[in-house]
Amino acid sequence: MASYLIKAGAGTCYLAGGVESTSTSPFEKRARFSPDKIGDPDMGIAAENVAQRYNISKDQQDRYALLSHKRSWEAFEKRWFEEETLPLPNVMHDEAFMKKRNLTKLLQKASPVFLKNEGTVTAANSCGINDGACIALVMEEQKARALGFQPVLRFIDADISGVSPLYPAIAPVSAIKNILKRNSLTVDDIDLFEINEAFAVKVVACMQELGISEEKVNIRGGALTLGHPYGASGAILATRLFYESKRRDVRYVIAALGSGGGIGTAVLFEVIK
Repeated sequence: MASYLIKAGAGTCYLAGGVESTSTSPFEKRARFSPDKIGDPDMGIAAENVAQRYNISKDQQDRYALLSHKRSWEAFEKRWFEEETLPLPNVMHDEAFMKKRNLTKLLQKASPVFLKNEGTVTAANSCGINDGACIALVMEEQKARALGFQPVLRFIDADISGVSPLYPAIAPVSAIKNILKRNSLTVDDIDLFEINEAFAVKVVACMQELGISEEKVNIRGGALTLGHPYGASGAILATRLFYESKRRDVRYVIAALGSGGGIGTAVLFEVIK
């Protein structure tokens, strides 16, 4: 939104982001008048729907979850996250949140949470309940340079697409496809993808449907390890691309997420050389 406002001439500098405190938010039961009949399941059931529809096994989900943890731990040990995070006073800030345990055994032992008998989605291959905030500085390029900033990512395009609310985890696929088509690009032209890891099945399904190599996706891990503070997650994806693009020789990068109701959002950036 900030980028479109700047393009429309409604300002040259915005702060964009969000905050979430799921640890203090009540988890209410579904209201009796909620639209179950037209298809609006809780996110866990919706993740199971995607696993069944796209034939994604628990082993596939566990394998991706393990990869995400390994990538995040590597980035943590190399202190790359220190560039993009700010420690808060009186808050524990160490490797505890990274869950450095025998993850393989943990993943194997974890039982399905949402469909007890035939389910594949577990607490171990889903994101946790986390608090967090993220803010990004969005500026008109000439203004940024005039103020002495070195721009890194140039906003090119964004897309919001809808799919059946039964399968919200797959919603990023249509948004990404629309962006690629409008800009005459292919998956091969995109160097890095950040796709929100609400559930491992979500990322596995998106990679499968788009034909993306896992070497391009969430290369420093994601929400499975670091958490998914809903209101901040979009800005977190863009921030991760910002810092990773400074370390690598890349040109195009995409951030994407899916949300309840079957809404998919994707943003295309070009790296400024």
